[in-house]
Amino acid sequence: MANIFAKKPLSQLLGEANTSGEGSLKRTLGAANLVALGVGAIIGAGLFVRTAAAAAQAAGPGVTLAFIVAAIGCAFAGLCYAEFAAMIPIAGSAYTYAYTTMGEFVAWVIGWALIMEYALGAATVSIAWSEYLNKLLEVFGTRIPYELCHAPSEGGWLNLPALLVIIALSLLLIKGTQESATFNAIIVVVKVVIVLVFIAVGWQFIDPANHTPYLIPADAAPVTDAAGKVVHEYTNWNKHGYGGILGGAAIVFFAFIGFDAVSTAAQEAKNPKRDMPIGILGSLAVCTILYILFGHVLTGVANWREFADPTKGGEASVAYAIREHMPGYGWLSTAVTVAILAGFSSVILVMLMGQSRVFFSMANDGLMPKAFSELHPKFRTPYKSNLVLLVFVGAFAAFVPGSLAGDLTSFGTLLAFVLVSIGVWLMRKSNPEQHRPFRSPLSSASFPLVPILGAVICLLMIAALDLFTLQVAIVWMVLGFIVYFIYGKNNSKLQQGIVVVPKEMEEEFFIEPIDKK
Repeated sequence: MANIFAKKPLSQLLGEANTSGEGSLKRTLGAANLVALGVGAIIGAGLFVRTAAAAAQAAGPGVTLAFIVAAIGCAFAGLCYAEFAAMIPIAGSAYTYAYTTMGEFVAWVIGWALIMEYALGAATVSIAWSEYLNKLLEVFGTRIPYELCHAPSEGGWLNLPALLVIIALSLLLIKGTQESATFNAIIVVVKVVIVLVFIAVGWQFIDPANHTPYLIPADAAPVTDAAGKVVHEYTNWNKHGYGGILGGAAIVFFAFIGFDAVSTAAQEAKNPKRDMPIGILGSLAVCTILYILFGHVLTGVANWREFADPTKGGEASVAYAIREHMPGYGWLSTAVTVAILAGFSSVILVMLMGQSRVFFSMANDGLMPKAFSELHPKFRTPYKSNLVLLVFVGAFAAFVPGSLAGDLTSFGTLLAFVLVSIGVWLMRKSNPEQHRPFRSPLSSASFPLVPILGAVICLLMIAALDLFTLQVAIVWMVLGFIVYFIYGKNNSKLQQGIVVVPKEMEEEFFIEPIDKK
């Protein structure tokens, strides 16, 4: 019987990381590019949509504390990602790290879960991009016909704008990583400037009364819609008080998704040992500061219960706050819509990039079809992987309503964070002598405080997700198990004793085939 928990040798991974030439990804990214990639993936729907949602559903004005809790969990995981990315600068992120610390099956599980973060996340954000494009067009007195911007189940023909943005960004990724990074950097500047303007202007309109009480009380009255139906109630442990902070953290955690995508570009970094920690931790630090300030201003300008009102909150929450509570700044509402569109664009770009790099690594290991690892002869990008994602993610965006995605993206990310945190501790035990250009603090084999806190906090946020999300996630993971045992295990290069390394290093590697008796 094959050993499904066989580990990929660290020496083999390091050999692949040092590969250069036609079969490898092109190293073009510097530290600034990596920070911009992280910020590009992080600031998007989460900031502009999830802030008000978390305040309305669980945390109230304490959404700032929810951001801090989520950031702490991300910081612990980020330190672990930074250690791995500097030590093993290879595409694949959490999938690759799990393969060498916990074995093939766990690596497959996390690779499969990352599809929920990257591919499903890109499709969901593209649908929101389409909605906000119409909001911007309405400012100029026009809009896209309903049939061309909604899925068939919503009474339309297809969501054409969502499909077109997937196509455009996929083609940009095929053209080259440096070109994609430059485009992303321009977008990052635009949306960060607009966020800073909102914070600076909105600070003048903060009403201290909106921050009292700071946490939702246990006896808070439920929120009803126009028909008297209860929309939000606050009796559950994670909907009020300090429990609401944790519940809010699980909601706003979506806003932090993206810094881990930096690690998928490790094989394209010029100096990964120095630049990967800067990219991962730098983007996380920048966004955390902006998030806390943004949440403080938004809940100070408008009362959190206003965002719970279905006619005011939701996706239009920021525009509503500006329109109703910041007189004379109607132009800022339009600017925020532009920032949201820019934010969505960069998020989609980085998510598609991250997914293609995870597939690239899985295909190199034989766990996915070979086409996913084939590079363009001129651009040295995984173009076939990008084309496949263009088709499937584009189809999801065009024909499936975005509401189906729910919080699955957060589940996939949190699971990856848990396994990466555990992986750092296991690697410290199994390979203590290995050179680590960056070492996460308080993470020794005998005292793994940072990995334990990273895993525990992320597990708590998984537990705080709603039941439906957890049920769908379990179904998705079971489907992944089936695919692995039908395809992955039977085509695994590790199971067959096949090793792919640079020609100049061939003599250094030999792996015995795994006993399948």
